[in-house]
Amino acid sequence: MKRECALTVAVAAFATALAAAPAPAQVGVAANPAIDMQQFLRLSAEAAVARETRRVSEDEFIRLSRDPATIVLDARSRDRFDLMHVRGAMNLSFPDIAVESLHTLIPDVDTRILIYCNNNFTGADDAFPTKLPATSLNLSTYVALYAYGYRNVYELAPTVDVRRSKLVFDAAKR
Repeated sequence: MKRECALTVAVAAFATALAAAPAPAQVGVAANPAIDMQQFLRLSAEAAVARETRRVSEDEFIRLSRDPATIVLDARSRDRFDLMHVRGAMNLSFPDIAVESLHTLIPDVDTRILIYCNNNFTGADDAFPTKLPATSLNLSTYVALYAYGYRNVYELAPTVDVRRSKLVFDAAKR
């Protein structure tokens, strides 16, 4: 718990410093108002603090997923999803997370959303290939959902062996 408190303090300090810093300008490069690195970093810092209390055990993930109003979201590619996914999960590939797709799939920003990624699972490397820890899809997905206003997001925390998991997995019929 001390590590999480230290992280919260460090992230809050980073966010404060970032907010106070002037936006960098690159000479000779046209500004693009559709890309905002400072806002991304600020939201990432806020999301990191929120995420600390939103990581759940396998048992809690299963318990929360039983609520019919809860969405289990798998942001991996459609190909990986089709190979294997948590039963009942909906697929919205990370590159397809956008204003309209989120509004269509999850119109209410207060909906409880459970997320997982490749780095949560072992024992099925084709379906769940390991990413570098800093590039884990959970991190990107959590930040993206947070940026779009979704605050009721929970993340599967542990690494789970699919052969011993209490979760049920499905594969798409091809």
